[in-house]
Amino acid sequence: MPRPESENPTELELEILKVLWGESPLPVREVRARLEADAGRTLAHSSVITMLNIMHRKRLVTRKKEGKAFLFSPRVEKERVTGQMMSDLVTRVFDGSPAAMMLNLIESSELDAEELAELRRLIGRKAKEQQQ
Repeated sequence: MPRPESENPTELELEILKVLWGESPLPVREVRARLEADAGRTLAHSSVITMLNIMHRKRLVTRKKEGKAFLFSPRVEKERVTGQMMSDLVTRVFDGSPAAMMLNLIESSELDAEELAELRRLIGRKAKEQQQ
């Protein structure tokens, strides 16, 4: 029995989306070349075509015929995808608590002074928004 399709992109789909968010539209050969350069992943040309067609069916990318080739572009915004993935993570791992996730992230990460200052700024801004 096949597993149900995830609402979130698979690891390879996400790598392809990152390529396309960086620059698009791109033909299959360029997507493949950038996957190899950016992600250090070697894939057969036919595998990339198959993945892009699956992603088109899942409405993650659009394709436009130009000459004999298709040009692919992301159909979903990076912010929407990352938001959905974060929401899923908060729900499944941290029982719906964004604070628990943030505390875990802060405790398990090596943050420099600049990153800590940015987090303080963002928390301060969010607190002000809630007071209004």
